[in-house]
Amino acid sequence: MQQTMLAETRFWTRTAILLALALVFQMGGFPQPVTGPVINAVLFISVLTVNPFSGAAIGVLTPLIAFVRGILPPPLAPMIPFIAVGNVLLVFAFKFTGSLLKVDFKQPLSGSGLAAIFLSSLLKFSLLAGAVRFLVEVPAPISQMMTLPQLYTAVAGGILALVVFRILPVK
Repeated sequence: MQQTMLAETRFWTRTAILLALALVFQMGGFPQPVTGPVINAVLFISVLTVNPFSGAAIGVLTPLIAFVRGILPPPLAPMIPFIAVGNVLLVFAFKFTGSLLKVDFKQPLSGSGLAAIFLSSLLKFSLLAGAVRFLVEVPAPISQMMTLPQLYTAVAGGILALVVFRILPVK
């Protein structure tokens, strides 16, 4: 029973710290080429330090909070569910493809770790690009934001996560 309580405490504490870190960058007024990779890095780090459910919680909350706080522009509102689902897809795909590719999640900075990042980023990109192409009408600039820039920021975030994870003193 004590082990379960410790695991739950660790889950919620680490998830809260990672969410707070993501929100600091969201609310810091940084441009998308900075904020996007950092948020994605937090999602990848959550998988490496906690589990995909932690990343999923962060991935759902960050676009909602960003919209409520006025960080995401109103024309982006129809994309919020897709962004949230894309984030959830990213973290579970990273864990799943990483497991298939035999990524050592304690030392993920490897060719197979990079492949897992790329494949999960490609899935997130595909979902968002498909949404703006086939499901949601948004202004052209928003539509463009939801295509290749999403792939770039997810891959950059994954690489950043691997570098940061390497120096984190996490057990």
